[in-house]
Amino acid sequence: MKCIPTAIPDVLIIEPKVFGDERGFFFESFNRRAFAEATGVDADFVQDNHSRSAKGVLRGLHYQIQHPQGKLVRVVSGVVLDVVVDIRRSSPTFGRHVAVELSAENKRMVWVPEGFAHGYVVRSESAEFIYKSTDYWYPEHERCIRWDDPSVGIKWQLTQAPILSEKDSNGVTLQDAELFA
Repeated sequence: MKCIPTAIPDVLIIEPKVFGDERGFFFESFNRRAFAEATGVDADFVQDNHSRSAKGVLRGLHYQIQHPQGKLVRVVSGVVLDVVVDIRRSSPTFGRHVAVELSAENKRMVWVPEGFAHGYVVRSESAEFIYKSTDYWYPEHERCIRWDDPSVGIKWQLTQAPILSEKDSNGVTLQDAELFA
């Protein structure tokens, strides 16, 4: 497992060691001991989630203000642009974001720590997105920052208007959001 730092030190790109030959490939998608050794994070994952979305679907920027979740995210089919935003007011990288292409082909994962908002847009015809989380989903604590907030300045690389849920259409700006200390 290879750990690649990003412009925000707490957000990490994980590249698993892939064993492949003419038959196909094999890799450990998660090994708690190897993950802790590579990242310095000893995460206790309690829930796995799996979503499938069509091209142009944008999900995010989501977080839970109470029961914050750390997430280990990856794509098992298709391609997404994955985005992580630091929403910790006391952080030197507050309001900054990291964008990473995740795909079934590159097999990369992203560690999204607690205190960050997360989202992605599907760039292929469809994509299947899987993530582990360190706390359960509590819909009453879920919050959403606008995907197009100019103060965050994410370049989503869109060729048309994104397909949004009602929740994502009603997200608030970073300035108006309930944030972490």
